[in-house]
Amino acid sequence: MRALAILTLTLAIASPALAGQAVTLRADTADADGIVTLGDLFDGAGAAANVPVATREGTSVALDAAAVQLAARRAGLDWPNAEGLRKIVVHAGFAGGRASAPAQRGNVEVLTYARSLAAGEMVQPADLVWTKAAAIPSDAPSDADAVIGQVAKRPLRAGAVVQARDVGAAVVIKAGDLVTVTYEADGIALTLQGKAMGAGGVGETLPVLNTLSKKVVQTVAVGPGQAVVGPQADQFKATHSLRYAAR
Repeated sequence: MRALAILTLTLAIASPALAGQAVTLRADTADADGIVTLGDLFDGAGAAANVPVATREGTSVALDAAAVQLAARRAGLDWPNAEGLRKIVVHAGFAGGRASAPAQRGNVEVLTYARSLAAGEMVQPADLVWTKAAAIPSDAPSDADAVIGQVAKRPLRAGAVVQARDVGAAVVIKAGDLVTVTYEADGIALTLQGKAMGAGGVGETLPVLNTLSKKVVQTVAVGPGQAVVGPQADQFKATHSLRYAAR
């Protein structure tokens, strides 16, 4: 019942999609942490992969296929359900081959969350704890520094194993923000003012509209209201971690 309630709530608050991105139902629908997302259900979910649709409190949960189809459509995905499925069963495990074969087995140490985190909340050192586990997913980080300073992409449950897909760079530029774009090469330094056409974290590619020429430039965010292009952008992406520590 709780899974159905969350799925119904997702449908109620989601906005209609302008165009559907074709997706296919995974051959093995499974989730690793009790929160079923569109990425757990579909291949090719893209930016909608972390949208939650239900929770799994036992070893499996059965979802209404029509409701899942509508939830996908509201998130901008197109699943035709050509097989005419009525139910989709999601079981505990690692979905879609992302970690279907754990990288390690046995009495190994793995990072877990010391407390539950809300979507958008920054991971702090005290939020992580090393725990012994029988198996860990292949994308489980081996270094806490790879996660600290990142923000949760979706709600994360206390005790769940940390996975790379859980977190991302903290947003330092939001859509509509004024951005100073800098180009430096061979002793030449140029700057322009633009308008962010999307949101991005440090080290992420961000489209910026040149307010004078009206052309969109692909930049790399380096801090609040700051982005770079050209060789400086390439160097920054290659050497800088995709993490922004709040001052």
